[in-house]
Amino acid sequence: MAKHFTDSSWDQDVLSSDKPVLVDFWAEWCGPCRMIGPLVEELSSEYDGKAVVGKLNVDENPGVASKYGIRSIPTLLVFKGGQVVDKIVGAVPKSMLAQKIDAQLN
Repeated sequence: MAKHFTDSSWDQDVLSSDKPVLVDFWAEWCGPCRMIGPLVEELSSEYDGKAVVGKLNVDENPGVASKYGIRSIPTLLVFKGGQVVDKIVGAVPKSMLAQKIDAQLN
């Protein structure tokens, strides 16, 4: 199951992670977010132990969304070593998300 990130858990769960992290910035009312949600869940299982895959609800956690300038959703950020290393805006195929994670595994 995809991890649920919050403003309060962000530093520990994302910035301090020793694995690459894919974060899906989403909201309940967002149609494309609902399309990509199941893909994020699948990736979370497939990359278990290799990468962290999770979601952050922008309505419930405006601090992190604001810090990273998230203006349209879904936006997916890939973090490595506490830094943003890749960004995807909009609903994209699962294969593209997997490529972005794979590029950060070494």
